[in-house]
Amino acid sequence: MRRSLRVLGRVILFGGALTGLLAAAGRMPAPERALGVIPLARLPYLPGSRIALRVEGFPPPYTLDVLGPVALRANRLRIPSDSRDGAATVIAGNAFGTALAMLQVAPPPRAATPTVAVACYADGVALYDATRFTPLGLIGIDGAPSDVAAIGNGRLVATQTQGPAVTVVRRHPWSVTTIPGVPFGDEVAVDPRTGAAFVTNRDVDGLGALTRIERDGSTTRIPLGETPEGLAIDARRNRAYVADVNAGTIDVVDTHRMREIRRFHAVARVFSLALSSHGAILYAVSNQSASSPFGAPGRVVAIALRPHPHRIAASAALTFPLGIALEQSRNRVFVTDESADVVDVLDARTLRAVHAPLRTCATPWKPLYDPRSARLYVPCARADAVDVFDTRTLRRVAGAPFSTAGYPLAVALWHRA
Repeated sequence: MRRSLRVLGRVILFGGALTGLLAAAGRMPAPERALGVIPLARLPYLPGSRIALRVEGFPPPYTLDVLGPVALRANRLRIPSDSRDGAATVIAGNAFGTALAMLQVAPPPRAATPTVAVACYADGVALYDATRFTPLGLIGIDGAPSDVAAIGNGRLVATQTQGPAVTVVRRHPWSVTTIPGVPFGDEVAVDPRTGAAFVTNRDVDGLGALTRIERDGSTTRIPLGETPEGLAIDARRNRAYVADVNAGTIDVVDTHRMREIRRFHAVARVFSLALSSHGAILYAVSNQSASSPFGAPGRVVAIALRPHPHRIAASAALTFPLGIALEQSRNRVFVTDESADVVDVLDARTLRAVHAPLRTCATPWKPLYDPRSARLYVPCARADAVDVFDTRTLRRVAGAPFSTAGYPLAVALWHRA
């Protein structure tokens, strides 16, 4: 459990001293009260962050006060986008208890810094130097991010899986903005030709949907199948492939006109997708396990898309597969297994194992293959860490796995322009 006072990643607990201080200031009577906790991330926050505050340890309602270069409104902190170094103190109290927390504000990273962005469900989007894996700061998005994607060196887009909007971060100059009208976002992918971002929406009025977000922030949304999550973009053909988990189907969407072209059955609980570079083969992960409530083994299938979708290969049964990344140059796919804590290495043509599974940290989620560095990034949700492998040697790189904020689910890379 996170504790009450955080300064530059260090945690200090205040007991009777805090109670006495607040009593002396007239904020509460002298008798002992519960010492509550205001959960905040370990990392310093970056300008533009929005942070929803809550207090653990005593019941609401309570009064919140803040000291420092931040704004407080309706139990939410907002750090202005033009802030630089600084610190803030948050105090909460009522007749039952008191709580105090401190947060640090870090300057925005330099635009030339190659950056790893990690969508951390519990805290926000954490940024790290891609060379040394040193932390640069955290972007609070006033919600729980499930995915993040970079658009060149200029923009970063993060979904909010339990909220109504996405967050867009720009580096030239630094800014953090919210685009409304994108509810329950799950995965996000980018069309590099147009700069548009696409987000799968798990639930919109009882149906799934796909939302297109233009550079100017305008949005277009179309309804799709049941619980869309996985997403792959074919920019050359203006196609999006969307996995409907609960229906076991894949939707094919014309991304230019934003209309559904067709829907075909893929595999039960189709969760994650990867598309070949030539756009002819789609890989789909069945997120099942024989020992889970689904009562059937998980696997990966390869689907040829032309002249019509049809299965051309299937892997052996896997323990509990979840995410997938394609290394086209070596004809391999990497599949994370959330139960076995491994990454399976499969031949992209036959889907047979070509190497022993890579041992990794707890609950690996959505992997990312970076062709520039020949590295595979693996966020491990229950380990609060990101593992990194050199795909040329299939060995862990120096400094990995590195610690991150709470419950990492996805990774994006901001390379130098």
